[in-house]
Amino acid sequence: MNKKVMALAVAGVLTAPAAFAQSSNVQLYGRAVLGIDTYSADNAAAGSAGSYASRVRIFDNSSRVGLRGTEDLGNGLKAIFQIESGVSVDTGSTVGAGGQANASKGTWASRDSFVGIDSGFGRVTFGRQSIYWANGELAQYSANYINTEIPWTNGTQLGRISRSQTVNGATIGPVARQSNVLQYTTPTFAGFNGTLSYSPNTAETVQTDSVAGTNTDGYVFGATVRGAYGPVYGQVDYVVNEGNGANSGAASQVTPKFTGWKAGIGWKYMPGANLSFIWVQSQNNAALFQPIGNKVTQNGYTVNWEHTFGNIQALAQYGWLDNMSGCSGTPNGTTILDCNNTQANAYMIGARYLLSKRTWLFASWNYVKNKQQNFVDFTGDSYTSAPTGNTVAVGTMGADPEVWAIGVFHAF
Repeated sequence: MNKKVMALAVAGVLTAPAAFAQSSNVQLYGRAVLGIDTYSADNAAAGSAGSYASRVRIFDNSSRVGLRGTEDLGNGLKAIFQIESGVSVDTGSTVGAGGQANASKGTWASRDSFVGIDSGFGRVTFGRQSIYWANGELAQYSANYINTEIPWTNGTQLGRISRSQTVNGATIGPVARQSNVLQYTTPTFAGFNGTLSYSPNTAETVQTDSVAGTNTDGYVFGATVRGAYGPVYGQVDYVVNEGNGANSGAASQVTPKFTGWKAGIGWKYMPGANLSFIWVQSQNNAALFQPIGNKVTQNGYTVNWEHTFGNIQALAQYGWLDNMSGCSGTPNGTTILDCNNTQANAYMIGARYLLSKRTWLFASWNYVKNKQQNFVDFTGDSYTSAPTGNTVAVGTMGADPEVWAIGVFHAF
């Protein structure tokens, strides 16, 4: 009798995984995007002391490996998950092509990773997720096609205004991929849907409540609305990133805060062809080389074009930045620059040769012409060789980054 019971128990244990597997779906996926390029940034304000000499590099742009899956729970309800990790196929490390540390490379779940529930009422997920910066089909060059694109296209790389000073232990700037995010995406109605995102950011850390007037409610909030009507489609994004700190009004007591807006419209005028326009606006009260507390604002614009001729897809972009506004006040123990000569113009010309739906060769030229009080660079995915964050010196302002690249893209 005991032997029969034991046999049934063992059989149940051995067959359980197969039963569960029938109602779940797990996929291994990824991509490798590598090539060779040359990078330089001449004409800095400090001359050769602030410029970057041309060098040849082997680069990796956003290669990744991931697992994702769903389980059908019945009645239109599904469990979903994704664990995606960035990999530096060129170095096997956690740094980008420019040598800077990259939080989206080299560690488990370093890219968009989450678990949640999907239903007819929308999708709710928890994890490390993208907020604000993604443009969907409006502009896919850096995200899905080639090595890089005009920096401010995604609203996060406008140069000086995108680099922040550290205030009360917090360095608050543009938001792209954010840890500890609760995200809700609505169902699609008449071709439109929306996404709301929230993260407690640095406020998630346990903090003392002993200092009167201290704000420990830092957060990131983002909202996106996207949709299409026939061949015309569009997207609007908003984000606010607020740090911790006091609000006494003193320069050293200001709560650092970044606010961003982005809106774009596109037209798919034929299969494999797209013409789109994107406007971005950034506001930062802790921008580098400005008195802390100034609400400095800047607008940027990008025109994107792609057109497919057989196996060849031509790509082009042109963009420009207005001067910053809101620069005022007196120095606060650091170098202060005004808002004049903070404009920039940028160009991208490229092409893909499609070997299949998952593999292609590409070539591109990217160039940014900065005025003498701004330094916009290709900092996405730590691609640039120049410093990022708040390490850029005044003497580097005015440098003009230029990249020539060829590479291969393979998705699996």
